[in-house]
Amino acid sequence: MIIGIPKEIKNNEFRVALTPAGCKRLTALGHQVLIQTGAGLGSNFSDEEYLQNGGILIDAAEELFDQAEMVVKVKEPLEIEYPMIKKDQIIFTYLHLAASQTLTEALMKSGAICMAYETVEGKNGSLPLLTPMSEIAGKMAVQQGAKYLEKPFGGRGVLLGGIPGVKRGKVMILGGGVVGYNAAIVAAGMGANVQLFDINPDRLRELSQILPANVEVLQANKNSILQEAASADLIIGAVLIPGAAAPKLLAQEDLRTLQKGTVLVDVAIDQGGCFETSKVTTHESPVYIEEGIVHYCVANIPGAVPYSSTIGLTNVSLPYIEKIAELGWEKACEQDTGLAKGLNIVQGDLVLKVLK
Repeated sequence: MIIGIPKEIKNNEFRVALTPAGCKRLTALGHQVLIQTGAGLGSNFSDEEYLQNGGILIDAAEELFDQAEMVVKVKEPLEIEYPMIKKDQIIFTYLHLAASQTLTEALMKSGAICMAYETVEGKNGSLPLLTPMSEIAGKMAVQQGAKYLEKPFGGRGVLLGGIPGVKRGKVMILGGGVVGYNAAIVAAGMGANVQLFDINPDRLRELSQILPANVEVLQANKNSILQEAASADLIIGAVLIPGAAAPKLLAQEDLRTLQKGTVLVDVAIDQGGCFETSKVTTHESPVYIEEGIVHYCVANIPGAVPYSSTIGLTNVSLPYIEKIAELGWEKACEQDTGLAKGLNIVQGDLVLKVLK
């Protein structure tokens, strides 16, 4: 199969969909791997490394899309890329269709086979292609939240870990999945007082046994969230309904009950965001203030650490890329029902049930 790896063009997106080591594996199996010139530079992988590992450099994205039978990306296609996508071409990437009707309609119109990393399931119901990026996003959510709590950025001027004689900051984490767990670990490690909310009592029991003592696990409901949010310094939205739009956990009017300078980090922004006032931001312009509350809603948080992110993504995506390349998408999905759940749009038909 001819596999194309284009350069990512989303704002400040430095990741690339495949490492040189991944390229070597695919070419060793007899596949052609087309790499757009400069695609790996943001992740510190040179064109020469791809050439040495069997890759073929292609200068223009249009040419790469034209030749490739399967295009493997990191982020969803942007508007300039829509016309490049061909009928029956496989597009394998993070799609997050729930956040964009325009993207959904464009991909349906293309007639392509659109497979989303974030809806591929493992044997235990896990989301293996989402997990490493969720781990990174959870850790970084606390880092970024701590930074934007600083007064020069509009925050409350609170040090999360405090010092002797000074209260520690309070971190609320909404969602006890991979993002929430990793955020809790980092926030606790920084010495903050941490509260993690989830709607699943079994998950709360599990988390209570494995998280540090300064993490309190609480049942999530509207009342409990609002009650604790009033004294929070940093609130991290980490809810996920696979493939579907995120539920709105704080309305605009709720923000008026928060302390001015509280920071909201919406990790669910890829799926539409879990705060009513959330709107997509970029690494170039990551925050805005509404109702006196700092909002950090960057849609590609792991893109800020592209070397780590690219290796982490390739580690989990390569076996699936290899399976599709070896068997074709139809046979691969027949053999692997978890991979089949990655099918979002097939030749014009929207097949992802949560979006119908």
